[in-house]
Amino acid sequence: MTRKVGVAMADAIRPSPAVNLSEVLAARQVGLRLRPPFPAYLAGVPLPLAPNRVAASLAMRTLCLGPDEWLVVAEGEASDLVPRLERALGGRRAAIHDLSSSRTIIDIRGDGARTLLTAGCGLDLHPRVFGPGQCAQILLARVPVILDQIDEAPHYRLLVWRSYARWLHAWLVDATEGL
Repeated sequence: MTRKVGVAMADAIRPSPAVNLSEVLAARQVGLRLRPPFPAYLAGVPLPLAPNRVAASLAMRTLCLGPDEWLVVAEGEASDLVPRLERALGGRRAAIHDLSSSRTIIDIRGDGARTLLTAGCGLDLHPRVFGPGQCAQILLARVPVILDQIDEAPHYRLLVWRSYARWLHAWLVDATEGL
């Protein structure tokens, strides 16, 4: 496992050849609620129109969490994201919130990533059912997370409330034993 020190990864971790865990340290997370009609793009941000789908553009991923709710995750600072969305919305009824301080992102990749996640959640992660471009709000080891599958490698990202991050990280490390 790779070690990056942040909210979730402050404690020492044991290596596993099957799974790589790291924390995405610089990412802007912006919650967006919008009344219909929905554009396909808003200020250069792609908006998937079906729940549990993800649209990606460069270093930005937009997760559709519900019929009128999205989470925009932009790697790096992206400090202009909120003002840019506000300008694009003009007078439309919408809500935009910077959620960057509320969640951390745990990156999970490797041959054992799917097996690791399956050990802690009831979602069917078989590639025929859940694949790249999909996301879900689930309980993983009884912790509410947003699961985003990045690619088929398999490579996932967990967006978890900061107050649960260390506990969930410890659970993930323990669950990698035997993989």
